[in-house]
Amino acid sequence: MTVQTLHTAQPFSRDPDWWRGAVIYQIYPRSYQDSTGDGIGDLAGIVKRLPYIASLGVDAIWISPFFTSPMKDFGYDVSDYCDVDPMFGQLSDFDAVIETAHAHGVKVMIDLVLSHTSDQHPWFVESRKSHDNDKANWYVWADAKPDGTPPNNWLSIFGGSAWQWDAGRMQYFLHNFLTSQPDLNFHEPQVQEALLDVGRFWLERGVDGFRLDTINFYTHDAELRDNPALPVEARSAKTAPAVNPYNWQQHIYDKSRPENLNFLRKLRAVMQPYNAAAVGEVGDEQLGLEILGQYTAGDDLMHMCYAFELLSGDKPTAQYIKDVMDHVDEVATDGWACWAFSNHDVMRHPTRWNLTDDAQRMFTTLMMCLKGSACIYQGEELGLQEADVAFEDLQDPYGIAFWPEFKGRDGCRTPMVWENSNQNGGFSEADKTWLPVSTDHLGQSVAQSEADSGSIIHHYRHAIALRQAHEALKTGTCSPMSVDQGCLVFTRAGSDEELYCAFNLTDENAKLEVPRGNWQVIDSAVSHAVPQGGTLNLGPWQPCILQRKLT
Repeated sequence: MTVQTLHTAQPFSRDPDWWRGAVIYQIYPRSYQDSTGDGIGDLAGIVKRLPYIASLGVDAIWISPFFTSPMKDFGYDVSDYCDVDPMFGQLSDFDAVIETAHAHGVKVMIDLVLSHTSDQHPWFVESRKSHDNDKANWYVWADAKPDGTPPNNWLSIFGGSAWQWDAGRMQYFLHNFLTSQPDLNFHEPQVQEALLDVGRFWLERGVDGFRLDTINFYTHDAELRDNPALPVEARSAKTAPAVNPYNWQQHIYDKSRPENLNFLRKLRAVMQPYNAAAVGEVGDEQLGLEILGQYTAGDDLMHMCYAFELLSGDKPTAQYIKDVMDHVDEVATDGWACWAFSNHDVMRHPTRWNLTDDAQRMFTTLMMCLKGSACIYQGEELGLQEADVAFEDLQDPYGIAFWPEFKGRDGCRTPMVWENSNQNGGFSEADKTWLPVSTDHLGQSVAQSEADSGSIIHHYRHAIALRQAHEALKTGTCSPMSVDQGCLVFTRAGSDEELYCAFNLTDENAKLEVPRGNWQVIDSAVSHAVPQGGTLNLGPWQPCILQRKLT
């Protein structure tokens, strides 16, 4: 780990519960803004664009990994947790991100990848040297079976066995992802303490929280028991593509172990003095929401988590969303969810769900009305579709491995489009960018969207402002949801108001009966329907938000 002179950021005043109901904007730094002309986005580019981000009205940014890395998995393979990779700048550039974001009232969350490192991390380089060095037990090593095959049947989410043979130690090491991403051994106390020190380093530097990559992958079964097979009818493709046999197992021993809770409590204790918050990514096909509930229960574990119920699959119906939220109410009564429709790992939701412009707007408003926190992904506010990336331009090893049945994640990672005046959309002055800028995106650039009063970016601002203006939406209670004629209906309530929320998730008109009361439309920019004598006529993909005062 590189030793750096620590810069202590100026204190940033914040409510310890700032994360409840917060709107978080995810930045994939390789693709946001290039300030050096090398075709790759960087931290200085983020600094440049922070006024724009603040103008959206969000509470915080989440920055995907920018740490030193060989970039086999584009930063999710860390070789130094406490330094910035030169392609993104240096620590002083990160300090500028913190300072500028805080000056604009925006908090900064960074993406911590704690379950595994790069095989070039000094910890692993030392660990693989022998069976008896200081870090010999820092990774998950195991002997081969008598026939030389791997210790058990665990599979990598990127395909094939989760075990890789190492000729030096004459043992296998565990990798839940790429072979170049060996898994840390959380059964080793020194590993846990080293990772807690990583958290302390960035908290002292001024970060306001963490997004915790693959939070349920930290701890493995110490006995290395085989995972049972999963019946065909129970298989899903929430966290791995359907063509991946990873979906054929019930992952009860390689991840989501109960011992993980002990580490999460230690991490929460480290964060507590800083009023920092964490959002965990739960990757589990069968038990994602249950784990979300476990990991966010009480006040000594994680603040919030997200699973993949709204990040994968076909366009959700009102009944599907009701079922998901009912399930959350059942298994996470004392927890907190964070909802997202798109991120750097999944196809952009306007393409995945084949949404019309009206449907995109409706889903945006719905997200801002759901109980929990919300996360939006860069370019989502422009209504960007998934980009089409040719095979010869692919960078994602996941997509290359499963092409053409699964094209990987590059289509949602192409560079942000700021203007349409040049071939790179204002992202970079390089002759070639790390992924090509989508020509289909140029017509939806920030500059053009800002100039068009009817573009979806203005709807995002209105929907976010609606959430920010009503504590009932940020932290209030939510009634049990109901479904009527394909419409999702529920109420949110705060100390002094109740909000009636209705969303038509169909292509047909619907006529709903509004409960008795003195209801008023509170924002015509996001809610166009007006009740007439207790009857609400909702057009296709139309939302309606009504308010009545309680005092």
